[in-house]
Amino acid sequence: MPMLALVFASGVTAALVVARMVWIGSARDGFLLWNLFLAWLPLVFALLACDAYRSGTAGNWRFFGLAGAWLLFFPNAPYIFTDVIHLANRFHGQFWVDLVLILICALTGLVLGFVSLFLMQSVVSRMFGRAASWLFIAGIAGLSGVGIYLGRFLRFNSWDVVFKPLALGRDLGHLAANPLAHPHSFVLPALFATFLFIAYLMLYALTHLQHAPIVAASPNAAK
Repeated sequence: MPMLALVFASGVTAALVVARMVWIGSARDGFLLWNLFLAWLPLVFALLACDAYRSGTAGNWRFFGLAGAWLLFFPNAPYIFTDVIHLANRFHGQFWVDLVLILICALTGLVLGFVSLFLMQSVVSRMFGRAASWLFIAGIAGLSGVGIYLGRFLRFNSWDVVFKPLALGRDLGHLAANPLAHPHSFVLPALFATFLFIAYLMLYALTHLQHAPIVAASPNAAK
């Protein structure tokens, strides 16, 4: 059911974006399709990593390679929320249409990321225990906050770990050496991380609700 829902949501979202581009006669919003595609990659890598784990290959390069790829691409899922920045300079009659369109894409991307995060948490829980799995969630939220900041404000991509390692390492070194030199470089990643952790925690709690009768049985029902 989750996969069917995600495929349906992605299809509807993509159709809305294409319809919007046709309506305005411009490919201006095409970046949403690309970002939605990137949001699917963490789920793909998580499914492959879980398959490798179930196959009993958790100790080999395939599992760790897929887990590493998942970690690199995971921030792309919640990153779509920052696309609201594109609305900053174009308040017009259809502003709300564009805002809702971005939020639909962002929500779909966020759930895609959280499903992949749940799968990886399940693996960590089996390997190291339940408590360690929640430390894992907190760590991933922190790293993702940094990743979103690097993507939105420093304009790095996930694949720049391979193609621009020196530039990426240099900027990360500057941030680590002087975290308070530019307060936003510390505050924004922390806020992104907090948002991700709280949102995941709420979704996790909702998916673990127990079914219960809405109305208690009448005392005379048993008679």
